[in-house]
Amino acid sequence: MAKSRAERLISNAEGMDAVVIANDGEPFLDSTFWYLTEQSSGTFEGSFAIVRKDGTLDVIVSILEEESANDGVGDVHVYHDREEREKYIRDALSGCSKVGFNTHSATYAAVQYVKKVAADIEPVDAGNAIDATVSVKDAKEIEATKHACKISSQVAAEIPDYLSEGVSEKEVAARMDSRMRELGGTGNAFDTIAAFGAYSSQPHHMPCDYRLKKGDTALFDFGSKYDRYCSDMTRTVFLGKPPEILERAYEVVREAQLAGIAEYHDGAKANAADLAARKIIDESEFKGKFIHSFGHGIGMDVHQAISVSPRSDQILHAGNVISAEPGIYIPGVGGIRIEDTCLVTENGCEVLTSFDHSFTVV
Repeated sequence: MAKSRAERLISNAEGMDAVVIANDGEPFLDSTFWYLTEQSSGTFEGSFAIVRKDGTLDVIVSILEEESANDGVGDVHVYHDREEREKYIRDALSGCSKVGFNTHSATYAAVQYVKKVAADIEPVDAGNAIDATVSVKDAKEIEATKHACKISSQVAAEIPDYLSEGVSEKEVAARMDSRMRELGGTGNAFDTIAAFGAYSSQPHHMPCDYRLKKGDTALFDFGSKYDRYCSDMTRTVFLGKPPEILERAYEVVREAQLAGIAEYHDGAKANAADLAARKIIDESEFKGKFIHSFGHGIGMDVHQAISVSPRSDQILHAGNVISAEPGIYIPGVGGIRIEDTCLVTENGCEVLTSFDHSFTVV
C-alpha cells in the first residue's frame, strides 16, 4: 500500500518527532497545509496540520472551516476558542521533543506560539524534508497539473488572435487571465507577464500601457491553477517581421530548450539541463545573454525547491514537475523566452504544456 503524504513527510523528517504546519493567516498561508489535508477549498487561517512520528495527521481548524476540513484527510479537531485550540496542539504534540517547522514559510510568532503552548519542545528546521516530499508528485497531483497545463496551452494557442497593432500589454494580459478562468482555471499561477517590444528584455516585466507596434516582440509568461496546482509556460511571437537579431535569437533559444529537455530523466543531475542549454547559447553570438536558470520546481506554488541551475547539486526523480525556460535578453531591443512545464519520468520526461514552438509572425 502506498504511503500517505503525511507518512512520506515524516519519513523524510529524520530525527523529528513531529512536523507542524502553521497557517497564521494572509499572507502567511503555507501550501503544505493543503498538500497534507488534500483540501480544495477553505482559507484555514489560524489552522494547524500536525504530522506525528507514526504518520498520523491531526488537522486543527476553527468552526469556520469545519465543513471544508471534513472533506479532506486527517483527524479533524474543531476549536471554538483559543483555549480549545491550544488543548488540541498540546495533545497532538504530547511526548514530542524535536518538532519540525517549515522555515520557508513559518513566522517567528507562530513558532514561538507553538513552543509556548506545547512546552519543552525543540523547534527544528523541516524545510528540506518538506521540499523532498512535495517535489515528488503523486497521481492525483499529476492529474491536476496536467489539467492546469491543458488550460494554459489552449490560451497559448489563442494568443495570435488577441494581438493587433495598438493593443496594450494590460489589455492582452487581462484577456488571457479571463480566458483561463473561462476554461476552468481556479486562479492564476502568478501574475501574467505581457511584454512588448524592448520591454521583453526584462524577464519579470509587469504589463503596462505600452501598445503593440509593427516589428515588436510579444512575450507572454503565464500559468493557470487547477485544484491548487500550477502550470507555467512562455510563448514569444512577433507582430510583423522583427529585427533579424531576434529571429536568430529565437532559433538559438528553441535549440537550447530541446537540448535541456533531453537531459530531464529520473536520476539525472539537475544542473545537466541548464549546462546543456547554456552551452548552446554561449557558443552563439548571444554569449552571456541567458541571465537566469533553465528551470525550477512547480506544484501548488509556481516556484518549488528544485533548482535547475548551473550550480545545483540536486538529483531529479520521477514525479518531479519542473519548467524548461531558456531565454536570451538584449536590452533596448527585446527578449526571447520559450518555456514548458515538464514531468520527469523514469525514462525521460513528458512535456505537459503544448503550443507551436516555431517562429511565429502575426
